[in-house]
Amino acid sequence: MRITSLWEVFYLGGKMVTTFTVDEEFKKIVDALEKNNVATPEDYLYILNNITTENRQYLSNVASSMKEKYYGKDVYIRGIVEFSNYCKQNCLYCGIRKDNKNVNRYRLTHQEIIDACKKGYNLGYRTFVLQSGEDPYFTDDRMIAIIKEIRNLYDDVAITLSLGEKSKDSYRKYFKAGANRYLLRHETANRELYSSLHENMTFQSRKNCLQDLREIGYQVGAGFMVGSPGQNKRDLVDDLLFLKELEPHMVGIGPYLTHEQTPLKGASNGSLIDTLVMLSLVRLILPKVLLPATTAVGTIDDYGREQALLAGCNVVMPNISPMEVRKKYELYENKICVDDQPEHCRFCIEGRVKRTGNRLNMSRGDYIDFMNL
Repeated sequence: MRITSLWEVFYLGGKMVTTFTVDEEFKKIVDALEKNNVATPEDYLYILNNITTENRQYLSNVASSMKEKYYGKDVYIRGIVEFSNYCKQNCLYCGIRKDNKNVNRYRLTHQEIIDACKKGYNLGYRTFVLQSGEDPYFTDDRMIAIIKEIRNLYDDVAITLSLGEKSKDSYRKYFKAGANRYLLRHETANRELYSSLHENMTFQSRKNCLQDLREIGYQVGAGFMVGSPGQNKRDLVDDLLFLKELEPHMVGIGPYLTHEQTPLKGASNGSLIDTLVMLSLVRLILPKVLLPATTAVGTIDDYGREQALLAGCNVVMPNISPMEVRKKYELYENKICVDDQPEHCRFCIEGRVKRTGNRLNMSRGDYIDFMNL
């Protein structure tokens, strides 16, 4: 069997490695992180500059143990409904950016969104993630009507929104209508790098939105790309420092993946290993965080999601969008699972979770401090 990933070495090979030759300084920093959930910028840099196979596996094991301390073996599942690929923004790396004239644009109707949620509910999903580009067509009134209908149908589900930057008033209206969570990745905490990747957008605006969401009462998700053009290791350290300050309830991390119809089409993809390291570090600095094994890590490596689960992740997010629009929501190229029926995705992901020694939890899967509220 050809070994294509570290996960295969440690898991598919039939041997879970439990003893390592780990750099003593690396081990000292990781052990302190496990105890204190914080490190200096220099310590983070030391980790990022010393990623051997043994060191990385030690970091993953510690992060996985931290996840189990709060969530046990449970991995929570969310059903994503990608309901529009129209976007008013022009992010240089994104396949659905406004200026990409080759995108086959679509919008799901109100009823199509509701029907996707109904199918997901019947498959056992108790969290729906409504995601789109920043599409002006979906006004506050339209979104509120969708949220209210889902809430009226199902009082036992969590409704997560991922709609980009909105006013605080809009966020408040969605929350009042019944939304529980909001995902808004900060992408990078380096202001100059942020501006270079996001045309006519600012990091301060993104930060203000995240603060607004926290103040309103959402479970808030931030997150960043690993390996984006122009990013260096100090930028990744800044991402860790920003997340520690923000203390979000969810963090989405994925490798930068290129798209040929963007200005950054010649850039190299981010590294899976670097992404796994950042996932483990986020688990250690934010022990209770909900941390997805994203579609992007599964796209860059066949076993990427399994490796992410073994590195401290505890969320998976299969697609429950209608089949006819799956390929059209192409933020990056070669996205996986676009041809899989929702039923297949549901049971495929369960098998992947089980193979890592974890178990799929079909509940809402709230941030632990929200579970009994």
